[in-house]
Amino acid sequence: MKADLTPREIVAELDRYIVGQDAAKRAVAIALRNRWRRFKLAPDLRDEVLPKNIILVGPTGVGKTEIARRLARLAGAPFVKVEASKFTEVGYVGKDVDSMIRDLVEQGVALVREERSKDVQPRAEELAEERLLDLLLPGSRDSTREKLRGMLHAGGLDERQVEMEVLPFGKKAKKRKLGVPEARRLLAQEEAEKLVDKESVVREALERVQSNGIVFIDEIDKVALPSGQSHGPDVSRGGVQRDLLPLVEGSTVNTKYGPVKTDHVLFIAAGAFHVAKVSDLLPELQGRFPIRVELEALSQADLVRILSEPRNALTKQYAALLGAEGVELVFDQSGIAELARIASEM
Repeated sequence: MKADLTPREIVAELDRYIVGQDAAKRAVAIALRNRWRRFKLAPDLRDEVLPKNIILVGPTGVGKTEIARRLARLAGAPFVKVEASKFTEVGYVGKDVDSMIRDLVEQGVALVREERSKDVQPRAEELAEERLLDLLLPGSRDSTREKLRGMLHAGGLDERQVEMEVLPFGKKAKKRKLGVPEARRLLAQEEAEKLVDKESVVREALERVQSNGIVFIDEIDKVALPSGQSHGPDVSRGGVQRDLLPLVEGSTVNTKYGPVKTDHVLFIAAGAFHVAKVSDLLPELQGRFPIRVELEALSQADLVRILSEPRNALTKQYAALLGAEGVELVFDQSGIAELARIASEM
Protein backbone atom coordinates (compact mmCIF):
# COMPACT_ATOMS: atom_id res chain seq x y z
CA MET A 1 0.00 0.00 0.00
CA LYS A 2 0.99 3.59 -0.58
CA ALA A 3 0.80 4.00 3.17
CA ASP A 4 0.64 7.77 3.38
CA LEU A 5 -2.23 8.34 0.96
CA THR A 6 -4.80 10.78 2.29
CA PRO A 7 -8.53 10.12 1.78
CA ARG A 8 -8.51 12.64 -1.07
CA GLU A 9 -5.64 10.78 -2.76
CA ILE A 10 -7.33 7.41 -2.22
CA VAL A 11 -10.49 8.74 -3.89
CA ALA A 12 -8.35 10.02 -6.78
CA GLU A 13 -6.86 6.52 -7.20
CA LEU A 14 -10.36 4.99 -7.21
CA ASP A 15 -11.49 7.60 -9.75
CA ARG A 16 -9.05 6.11 -12.25
CA TYR A 17 -11.18 2.94 -12.42
CA ILE A 18 -14.66 3.81 -11.12
CA VAL A 19 -17.02 6.48 -12.42
CA GLY A 20 -19.16 8.43 -9.95
CA GLN A 21 -20.28 7.04 -6.57
CA ASP A 22 -18.38 9.77 -4.70
CA ALA A 23 -20.04 9.09 -1.33
CA ALA A 24 -19.05 5.42 -1.40
CA LYS A 25 -15.49 6.27 -2.42
CA ARG A 26 -15.18 8.75 0.43
CA ALA A 27 -16.50 6.20 2.95
CA VAL A 28 -14.03 3.47 1.97
CA ALA A 29 -11.18 5.99 1.68
CA ILE A 30 -11.71 7.15 5.27
CA ALA A 31 -11.91 3.51 6.43
CA LEU A 32 -8.57 2.77 4.75
CA ARG A 33 -6.92 5.91 6.12
CA ASN A 34 -8.13 5.02 9.63
CA ARG A 35 -6.21 1.76 9.37
CA TRP A 36 -3.04 3.70 8.65
CA ARG A 37 -3.81 6.02 11.58
CA ARG A 38 -4.40 3.04 13.86
CA PHE A 39 -0.88 1.72 13.26
CA LYS A 40 0.49 5.08 14.45
CA LEU A 41 -1.09 4.64 17.88
CA ALA A 42 0.45 3.17 21.02
CA PRO A 43 -0.06 -0.63 21.16
CA ASP A 44 -2.49 -0.51 24.10
CA LEU A 45 -4.75 2.01 22.34
CA ARG A 46 -4.29 0.43 18.90
CA ASP A 47 -6.09 -2.74 19.96
CA GLU A 48 -9.08 -0.71 21.14
CA VAL A 49 -9.67 1.02 17.78
CA LEU A 50 -12.05 -1.17 15.79
CA PRO A 51 -12.87 -0.73 12.09
CA LYS A 52 -16.08 1.03 11.06
CA ASN A 53 -17.78 -1.56 8.87
CA ILE A 54 -19.74 -0.35 5.84
CA ILE A 55 -23.00 -1.25 4.09
CA LEU A 56 -23.26 -0.24 0.44
CA VAL A 57 -26.85 -0.03 -0.81
CA GLY A 58 -27.56 0.14 -4.53
CA PRO A 59 -28.76 -1.77 -7.59
CA THR A 60 -26.67 -4.36 -9.42
CA GLY A 61 -23.87 -3.06 -11.59
CA VAL A 62 -23.27 0.36 -10.01
CA GLY A 63 -19.78 -0.43 -8.71
CA LYS A 64 -20.20 -1.87 -5.20
CA THR A 65 -17.88 -4.85 -5.71
CA GLU A 66 -15.36 -2.93 -7.80
CA ILE A 67 -14.97 -0.25 -5.12
CA ALA A 68 -14.14 -2.87 -2.48
CA ARG A 69 -11.82 -4.83 -4.79
CA ARG A 70 -9.87 -1.73 -5.86
CA LEU A 71 -9.60 -0.63 -2.23
CA ALA A 72 -8.03 -3.97 -1.30
CA ARG A 73 -5.53 -3.75 -4.17
CA LEU A 74 -4.62 -0.23 -3.16
CA ALA A 75 -4.05 -1.39 0.42
CA GLY A 76 -2.17 -4.56 -0.56
CA ALA A 77 -4.64 -6.30 1.73
CA PRO A 78 -6.01 -9.85 1.67
CA PHE A 79 -9.49 -9.62 0.12
CA VAL A 80 -12.30 -12.08 -0.35
CA LYS A 81 -15.76 -11.65 -1.85
CA VAL A 82 -18.57 -13.90 -0.66
CA GLU A 83 -22.31 -14.05 -1.26
CA ALA A 84 -24.39 -14.06 1.88
CA SER A 85 -27.09 -16.13 0.18
CA LYS A 86 -24.65 -19.07 -0.23
CA PHE A 87 -24.27 -19.57 3.53
CA THR A 88 -26.47 -21.64 5.81
CA GLU A 89 -27.10 -21.59 9.52
CA VAL A 90 -24.80 -23.77 11.62
CA GLY A 91 -26.31 -27.25 11.79
CA TYR A 92 -27.71 -27.15 8.25
CA VAL A 93 -26.12 -28.59 5.10
CA GLY A 94 -24.04 -25.97 3.30
CA LYS A 95 -21.22 -23.49 3.87
CA ASP A 96 -20.82 -22.04 7.33
CA VAL A 97 -19.88 -18.38 7.72
CA ASP A 98 -16.46 -19.19 9.24
CA SER A 99 -15.40 -20.40 5.79
CA MET A 100 -15.16 -16.78 4.61
CA ILE A 101 -12.33 -16.22 7.10
CA ARG A 102 -10.61 -19.43 6.05
CA ASP A 103 -10.84 -18.25 2.43
CA LEU A 104 -9.45 -14.86 3.48
CA VAL A 105 -6.44 -16.58 5.06
CA GLU A 106 -5.82 -18.56 1.87
CA GLN A 107 -5.85 -15.28 -0.07
CA GLY A 108 -3.44 -13.77 2.46
CA VAL A 109 -0.99 -16.67 2.14
CA ALA A 110 -1.13 -16.49 -1.67
CA LEU A 111 -0.58 -12.72 -1.59
CA VAL A 112 2.48 -12.88 0.68
CA ARG A 113 3.92 -15.90 -1.16
CA GLU A 114 3.67 -14.02 -4.47
CA GLU A 115 5.41 -10.97 -2.99
CA ARG A 116 8.20 -13.06 -1.49
CA SER A 117 8.65 -14.95 -4.77
CA LYS A 118 9.11 -11.66 -6.61
CA ASP A 119 11.71 -10.58 -4.05
CA VAL A 120 13.82 -13.70 -4.58
CA GLN A 121 13.21 -13.96 -8.35
CA PRO A 122 16.62 -12.59 -9.42
CA ARG A 123 18.48 -15.09 -7.22
CA ALA A 124 16.11 -17.89 -8.27
CA GLU A 125 16.84 -17.18 -11.94
CA GLU A 126 20.58 -17.28 -11.29
CA LEU A 127 20.30 -20.68 -9.61
CA ALA A 128 17.97 -21.94 -12.34
CA GLU A 129 20.50 -20.90 -14.98
CA GLU A 130 23.25 -22.93 -13.30
CA ARG A 131 21.02 -26.00 -13.11
CA LEU A 132 20.02 -25.57 -16.74
CA LEU A 133 23.67 -25.39 -17.82
CA ASP A 134 24.31 -28.61 -15.90
CA LEU A 135 21.48 -30.28 -17.81
CA LEU A 136 22.68 -28.98 -21.16
CA LEU A 137 26.31 -30.00 -20.70
CA PRO A 138 27.02 -31.99 -17.53
CA GLY A 139 30.55 -31.70 -16.15
CA SER A 140 31.60 -28.98 -18.61
CA ARG A 141 34.78 -26.99 -18.03
CA ASP A 142 34.59 -23.31 -17.09
CA SER A 143 35.48 -22.01 -20.56
CA THR A 144 32.89 -24.24 -22.25
CA ARG A 145 30.30 -23.39 -19.62
CA GLU A 146 30.75 -19.64 -20.12
CA LYS A 147 30.47 -20.04 -23.89
CA LEU A 148 27.26 -21.99 -23.38
CA ARG A 149 26.01 -19.30 -21.00
CA GLY A 150 26.55 -16.66 -23.69
CA MET A 151 24.57 -18.73 -26.18
CA LEU A 152 21.78 -19.16 -23.60
CA HIS A 153 21.55 -15.39 -23.00
CA ALA A 154 21.49 -14.73 -26.75
CA GLY A 155 18.63 -17.20 -27.30
CA GLY A 156 20.82 -19.54 -29.30
CA LEU A 157 19.71 -22.57 -27.27
CA ASP A 158 15.96 -21.94 -27.34
CA GLU A 159 15.38 -24.78 -29.80
CA ARG A 160 17.29 -27.32 -27.67
CA GLN A 161 15.54 -29.72 -25.31
CA VAL A 162 16.58 -31.03 -21.91
CA GLU A 163 15.31 -33.91 -19.81
CA MET A 164 14.31 -33.01 -16.28
CA GLU A 165 12.01 -34.09 -13.49
CA VAL A 166 8.74 -32.22 -13.28
CA LEU A 167 6.12 -32.44 -10.58
CA PRO A 168 2.58 -32.28 -12.02
CA PHE A 169 0.04 -30.99 -9.50
CA GLY A 170 -0.99 -33.78 -7.14
CA LYS A 171 1.16 -36.39 -8.88
CA LYS A 172 4.59 -38.01 -8.52
CA ALA A 173 7.61 -36.43 -10.18
CA LYS A 174 8.46 -37.84 -13.59
CA LYS A 175 11.05 -37.09 -16.25
CA ARG A 176 10.02 -35.13 -19.32
CA LYS A 177 11.75 -33.50 -22.25
CA LEU A 178 11.19 -29.75 -22.32
CA GLY A 179 12.34 -26.88 -24.47
CA VAL A 180 15.01 -24.69 -22.88
CA PRO A 181 12.70 -21.64 -22.23
CA GLU A 182 10.07 -23.80 -20.48
CA ALA A 183 12.70 -25.71 -18.49
CA ARG A 184 14.27 -22.42 -17.39
CA ARG A 185 10.89 -21.11 -16.22
CA LEU A 186 10.11 -24.27 -14.22
CA LEU A 187 13.59 -24.36 -12.66
CA ALA A 188 13.28 -20.71 -11.60
CA GLN A 189 9.91 -21.49 -10.06
CA GLU A 190 11.37 -24.42 -8.12
CA GLU A 191 14.30 -22.34 -6.87
CA ALA A 192 12.00 -19.51 -5.79
CA GLU A 193 9.93 -21.97 -3.75
CA LYS A 194 13.10 -23.20 -2.02
CA LEU A 195 14.23 -19.66 -1.21
CA VAL A 196 10.90 -18.57 0.30
CA ASP A 197 10.53 -19.41 3.98
CA LYS A 198 7.07 -20.99 4.21
CA GLU A 199 6.74 -20.45 7.97
CA SER A 200 7.46 -16.73 7.72
CA VAL A 201 4.98 -16.47 4.84
CA VAL A 202 2.26 -17.95 7.03
CA ARG A 203 3.16 -15.71 9.98
CA GLU A 204 3.01 -12.56 7.88
CA ALA A 205 -0.16 -13.68 6.12
CA LEU A 206 -1.94 -14.25 9.43
CA GLU A 207 -0.84 -10.83 10.66
CA ARG A 208 -2.05 -9.14 7.49
CA VAL A 209 -5.39 -10.90 7.60
CA GLN A 210 -5.94 -9.92 11.22
CA SER A 211 -4.87 -6.29 10.80
CA ASN A 212 -5.70 -5.47 7.16
CA GLY A 213 -8.05 -8.15 5.83
CA ILE A 214 -11.19 -7.08 3.94
CA VAL A 215 -14.29 -9.26 3.59
CA PHE A 216 -16.86 -8.15 1.03
CA ILE A 217 -20.27 -9.72 1.76
CA ASP A 218 -22.49 -9.35 -1.30
CA GLU A 219 -26.25 -9.91 -1.37
CA ILE A 220 -26.58 -9.19 2.34
CA ASP A 221 -30.21 -8.24 1.59
CA LYS A 222 -30.90 -11.88 0.68
CA VAL A 223 -30.51 -12.92 4.34
CA ALA A 224 -32.63 -10.04 5.69
CA LEU A 225 -36.11 -10.91 6.90
CA PRO A 226 -38.69 -8.58 5.30
CA SER A 227 -41.16 -7.24 7.84
CA GLY A 228 -43.83 -9.78 8.71
CA GLN A 229 -41.96 -12.84 7.39
CA SER A 230 -40.58 -15.25 9.98
CA HIS A 231 -41.45 -18.76 8.91
CA GLY A 232 -40.26 -21.60 6.69
CA PRO A 233 -36.91 -21.09 4.94
CA ASP A 234 -36.83 -17.49 6.13
CA VAL A 235 -35.94 -18.71 9.62
CA SER A 236 -32.55 -19.86 8.28
CA ARG A 237 -31.87 -16.33 7.01
CA GLY A 238 -32.05 -15.08 10.57
CA GLY A 239 -29.72 -17.92 11.57
CA VAL A 240 -27.11 -16.82 9.04
CA GLN A 241 -27.29 -13.28 10.43
CA ARG A 242 -26.81 -14.58 13.97
CA ASP A 243 -23.81 -16.63 12.81
CA LEU A 244 -22.32 -13.57 11.09
CA LEU A 245 -22.62 -11.44 14.20
CA PRO A 246 -19.69 -12.95 16.18
CA LEU A 247 -17.38 -12.64 13.17
CA VAL A 248 -18.23 -8.98 12.68
CA GLU A 249 -18.08 -8.24 16.41
CA GLY A 250 -14.72 -9.96 16.72
CA SER A 251 -14.06 -13.64 17.38
CA THR A 252 -11.42 -16.31 16.76
CA VAL A 253 -11.70 -18.68 13.79
CA ASN A 254 -9.59 -21.81 13.56
CA THR A 255 -7.89 -22.32 10.19
CA LYS A 256 -5.35 -24.85 8.96
CA TYR A 257 -2.67 -22.17 9.42
CA GLY A 258 -3.69 -21.36 12.99
CA PRO A 259 -6.28 -19.27 14.86
CA VAL A 260 -7.31 -15.93 13.34
CA LYS A 261 -8.88 -13.04 15.22
CA THR A 262 -11.47 -11.04 13.28
CA ASP A 263 -11.57 -7.99 15.57
CA HIS A 264 -9.79 -5.75 13.04
CA VAL A 265 -10.98 -7.29 9.78
CA LEU A 266 -12.95 -4.74 7.76
CA PHE A 267 -16.36 -6.02 6.64
CA ILE A 268 -18.05 -4.33 3.70
CA ALA A 269 -21.59 -5.57 3.05
CA ALA A 270 -23.62 -4.76 -0.04
CA GLY A 271 -27.07 -5.37 -1.41
CA ALA A 272 -29.75 -4.00 -3.70
CA PHE A 273 -32.43 -4.11 -0.95
CA HIS A 274 -35.30 -4.16 -3.45
CA VAL A 275 -37.61 -6.20 -1.21
CA ALA A 276 -36.01 -6.06 2.22
CA LYS A 277 -34.60 -2.92 3.82
CA VAL A 278 -31.43 -2.42 5.82
CA SER A 279 -33.66 -2.00 8.86
CA ASP A 280 -34.87 -5.60 8.32
CA LEU A 281 -31.46 -6.93 9.34
CA LEU A 282 -30.99 -7.95 12.96
CA PRO A 283 -30.57 -4.78 15.06
CA GLU A 284 -27.30 -6.12 16.49
CA LEU A 285 -25.94 -6.70 12.98
CA GLN A 286 -27.03 -3.26 11.84
CA GLY A 287 -25.14 -1.80 14.77
CA ARG A 288 -21.92 -3.43 13.59
CA PHE A 289 -22.19 -1.65 10.23
CA PRO A 290 -22.32 1.97 11.38
CA ILE A 291 -21.53 3.47 7.95
CA ARG A 292 -24.34 3.22 5.41
CA VAL A 293 -23.90 4.55 1.87
CA GLU A 294 -26.53 4.77 -0.86
CA LEU A 295 -25.08 4.27 -4.34
CA GLU A 296 -26.75 6.03 -7.25
CA ALA A 297 -28.23 4.28 -10.27
CA LEU A 298 -26.19 4.82 -13.42
CA SER A 299 -27.46 7.34 -15.96
CA GLN A 300 -26.77 7.18 -19.70
CA ALA A 301 -24.12 9.89 -19.22
CA ASP A 302 -22.46 7.72 -16.54
CA LEU A 303 -22.39 4.77 -18.92
CA VAL A 304 -20.69 6.92 -21.58
CA ARG A 305 -18.01 7.83 -19.05
CA ILE A 306 -17.64 4.20 -17.92
CA LEU A 307 -17.05 3.13 -21.51
CA SER A 308 -14.44 5.77 -22.19
CA GLU A 309 -12.73 7.19 -19.09
CA PRO A 310 -11.43 4.44 -16.72
CA ARG A 311 -8.01 2.91 -17.35
CA ASN A 312 -9.70 -0.49 -17.68
CA ALA A 313 -12.67 0.68 -19.80
CA LEU A 314 -14.12 -2.08 -21.98
CA THR A 315 -13.50 -0.08 -25.16
CA LYS A 316 -9.81 0.18 -24.27
CA GLN A 317 -9.66 -3.53 -23.46
CA TYR A 318 -11.15 -4.58 -26.81
CA ALA A 319 -8.92 -2.15 -28.69
CA ALA A 320 -5.87 -3.67 -26.97
CA LEU A 321 -7.02 -7.25 -27.60
CA LEU A 322 -7.50 -6.66 -31.31
CA GLY A 323 -4.26 -4.68 -31.39
CA ALA A 324 -2.49 -7.94 -30.50
CA GLU A 325 -3.70 -9.23 -33.90
CA GLY A 326 -2.48 -6.12 -35.70
CA VAL A 327 -6.02 -4.73 -36.00
CA GLU A 328 -6.70 -1.10 -35.07
CA LEU A 329 -10.08 -0.65 -33.36
CA VAL A 330 -11.32 2.89 -32.72
CA PHE A 331 -14.56 3.83 -30.96
CA ASP A 332 -15.83 7.28 -31.81
CA GLN A 333 -18.06 9.21 -29.41
CA SER A 334 -21.26 8.55 -31.36
CA GLY A 335 -20.63 4.79 -31.17
CA ILE A 336 -19.97 4.92 -27.44
CA ALA A 337 -23.10 7.05 -26.94
CA GLU A 338 -25.19 4.48 -28.82
CA LEU A 339 -23.78 1.61 -26.73
CA ALA A 340 -24.62 3.58 -23.57
CA ARG A 341 -28.15 4.29 -24.82
CA ILE A 342 -28.83 0.60 -25.52
CA ALA A 343 -27.37 -0.44 -22.15
CA SER A 344 -29.48 2.13 -20.27
CA GLU A 345 -32.67 0.77 -21.87
CA MET A 346 -31.98 -2.89 -21.08
